[in-house]
Amino acid sequence: MDILSYTLLAFCLLETLNVAILYFTPTSKRGNGMGAFNAYEKAKDDPQVFALVSYLVNWVAGTKLIFILLLIGIAFVGSTPLKLVSVAGLIISIATFYWRLYPQIRQMDAEGQISPKGYSRTLAIMIAAFMTVFAIVFGIALTQV
Repeated sequence: MDILSYTLLAFCLLETLNVAILYFTPTSKRGNGMGAFNAYEKAKDDPQVFALVSYLVNWVAGTKLIFILLLIGIAFVGSTPLKLVSVAGLIISIATFYWRLYPQIRQMDAEGQISPKGYSRTLAIMIAAFMTVFAIVFGIALTQV
C-alpha cells in the first residue's frame, strides 16, 4: 500500500468517527457534532424546525458515508492516477469550506451562537491542516510516479 492509500484511509477513519457522532450523538461538541451550535437546542422548541435540522444532520452523515466508502474502494483497488485525482478532489472540495461555511460559522461565533467561543477559528485551522497534509502527500506521491 502506498502513501496515498494510507492517507485516504486515515481520512476515512476520521470521517467515520464524525459520521458516528452525527448518527448517534448529534448533540456532541466533538467532530461534526451539533452541540457547538446553540441553535441546535433551540430548534427542539419547534418540532418542524427540529425535524428539518435532524433530517439535514442525517443527510450530511449519509453523504459522508458515501464518500468514505468510495474512498476506501479507491484506496484498496484504485490506480495511482485515480488516487492522485481523488486526493486533489479532496483538497478542492475541502477548500470550499472557506468559501461558504467559514464566513457563516465565523459570524455565528462572533455573535455568541457557538460554544465554546473561538470554535470557528479552531475548525478553520484543523481544516487547513487536513488540506496541508493532503497537499504534502500529493507532492510526495507525484515524485514517486
